[in-house]
Amino acid sequence: MPFCFTGIYLLLTLLWICSGSRLRQEDFPPRIVEHPSDLIVSKGEPATLNCKAEGRPVPTVEWYKDGERVETDRDNPRSHRMLLPSGSLFFLRIIHGRRSKPDDGSYVCVARNYLGQAISHNASLEVAILRDDFRQNPIDVMVAVGEPAVLECQPPRGHPEPSISWRRDGSNLDDRDERITIRSGKLMITNARKNDAGKYICVATNMVGERESETAELTVLERPTFVKRPSSVVLLADESVEFHCVVQGDPVPTVRWRKDDSDLPKGRFEILEDHTLIVRQVSSSDEGSYTCVVENMVGKSEASATLTVHVPPAFIVRPRNQVVSVGRTVTFQCEATGNPQPAIFWQREGSESLLFSYQPPQPFSRLSVSQMGSLTITDVQRSDAGFYICQALNIAGSVITKALLEVTDAGSDHLPPVVRQGPVNQTVSVDSTVNLGCQTAGTPPPTVHWKKDGMMVSPVDSRVSLTETGSLKIHYAKLGDSGFYTCVASSPSGEASWTAYLQVEEFGVAVQPSHPKDAALIPGAPSKPEVSNISRTSVVLSWKSSTNAPAVAFLIEAFSYTLGNRWMTVAEHVKAE
Repeated sequence: MPFCFTGIYLLLTLLWICSGSRLRQEDFPPRIVEHPSDLIVSKGEPATLNCKAEGRPVPTVEWYKDGERVETDRDNPRSHRMLLPSGSLFFLRIIHGRRSKPDDGSYVCVARNYLGQAISHNASLEVAILRDDFRQNPIDVMVAVGEPAVLECQPPRGHPEPSISWRRDGSNLDDRDERITIRSGKLMITNARKNDAGKYICVATNMVGERESETAELTVLERPTFVKRPSSVVLLADESVEFHCVVQGDPVPTVRWRKDDSDLPKGRFEILEDHTLIVRQVSSSDEGSYTCVVENMVGKSEASATLTVHVPPAFIVRPRNQVVSVGRTVTFQCEATGNPQPAIFWQREGSESLLFSYQPPQPFSRLSVSQMGSLTITDVQRSDAGFYICQALNIAGSVITKALLEVTDAGSDHLPPVVRQGPVNQTVSVDSTVNLGCQTAGTPPPTVHWKKDGMMVSPVDSRVSLTETGSLKIHYAKLGDSGFYTCVASSPSGEASWTAYLQVEEFGVAVQPSHPKDAALIPGAPSKPEVSNISRTSVVLSWKSSTNAPAVAFLIEAFSYTLGNRWMTVAEHVKAE
């Protein structure tokens, strides 16, 4: 019996020794099969740092933060950190304050058994933050339609870095609109439209939540544009016209009118509330370019239209009856104004032939019309006597006048008119009476008429009268009476004129007499000129001055039937010897 027990004992011992050797051969040191990952979590929220290890025997797991062992619930039941059976570290809540940040740091898990240890990769646990104050709030922006609009925003400091989005009038912007770009917090809208206007808010968002900026208003203004532009028009004189100008814009644009790049003269034009410009009873002076100028704070625009006034012809120089001798040359002057410039043509009464200025000269013809419209007849014959008709024509109408040509025998020419004593330059005060003298001579006696600045003096003005001697009287002179006055003496034999300047001054301006009151102080006519040394291009004239008052200088005039039957100045300021 002892043997047997002994044998059994030995067998059991050997079996135990053999079994123990097999278990230890299957053990292996720890290895990390799941490493923890970096975490960013919000303050007060739960979080888990995963860690899974293998080994035989099963390893124990501990955690270290920034090189120091982490206290868990296994060490302190009151700890907010729990070591899970899997080895993961669970935080009931993340604690993070201004002064204390116990959970913020770099973590590793360490797995151990009797064969060794394994250390995981580092994993950081960071606490997300998002401050309240924006580093830059957007500000109000004002742009015009079609311009780019930019609203800038710098979000509050935060971790992770907050993303930026924008809201308009409480709704998120549609980032599918290709005109909208958000970059580095900046909102850019290309080609702004009216419906882009509104109240904008910059929104900063991260895992902590979102923050809203102050409100910024985007105002999209509209440059002035024309709904209806003025149109060019062609009218006859005395008709009326309306130029329309309908505009839109934001803010409402101002509207004003210009004529030929200058402000409209006051009193002549009428502008309605809808900015329509009315020109009544148009005349040639109203012709030109009319521009509607519209403007607001974001832009300015212009639209122009042309007013063309067709004015019927009117004579400014009428032909006068003339008497010439056989063989002479005679010229009938005829000038007309109008718009467009009228064409002038001539016709002898009873004849169907018309003469125009642009007609080429006819062989052997003694009649021709100048570019200005004057009719000239050379080598006058008795058969040329009769009426000659001048007609001015344009698309607005026509006018007609005629003059009589009388032909006398050779050598029986009448002397042309002469102005013996014409008006003198004068300076007078307002409300003065002005007397402009004009003494004439000629055979037959000439008729006298007056021109002011080239225009016939109106006989309808009750302040103006023509005396029997040909003098012009102006009563109660006005400032507007200032100008050049010309006495014109005309007869069938020709025409002569004399011009002087009248200056009318306001009250209070000192006025000196402009001419001698004593007629004896006015130089008299010189003796009849003597002609000598006649050549094809020159002639020598000599005369004697009058004795009553020496002349300072002389004016030499000549009369020619071939030069329009009027006196022509050939020399002036000729000094007396």
